[in-house]
Amino acid sequence: MTRQLRLALYQPDIPQNCGTMLRTCACLDVAADIIEPAGFPVSDRHFRRAGMDYLDAVPIERHMSWRAFEEWRQRQRDAGGRRRLVLLTTSGAEPYTDFRFAPDDILMVGRESAGAPPDVHSAADARIVIPVRDGLRSLNVAIAAAMALGEAIRQLSAPVSRSA
Repeated sequence: MTRQLRLALYQPDIPQNCGTMLRTCACLDVAADIIEPAGFPVSDRHFRRAGMDYLDAVPIERHMSWRAFEEWRQRQRDAGGRRRLVLLTTSGAEPYTDFRFAPDDILMVGRESAGAPPDVHSAADARIVIPVRDGLRSLNVAIAAAMALGEAIRQLSAPVSRSA
């Protein structure tokens, strides 16, 4: 099962969350992007433990900066891909279950400590949210990424309905 869907991690802070998200990508056949600097060395033992032996099963593209990622994304678009950037954020405008995902979307999550900065928000083609109960801020980033990826895969795997 080959997909062009990608999960981008913007400057991840916590190695265990990063490893968990990459393991999720491996299991769901989703490519991953890590936008540096990360808050830990990629060889960190907690990162490796959370990712287990799954890290070798996920295609990971590392980008040394936000600018390098955007240049890479532009090259992807120039080569014929749409490559919409779909930012998962607590200030998102549209619930993730209402958003219509495309096969070559890049779903991005922000830093655990600070989310994504304004320039990332302005570059996003869409900003989606997982609604949570009043009075609570957000889900763990790895859980949120898994929920959004699951919804995207569900939509992209659903049969197309045809009208008579």
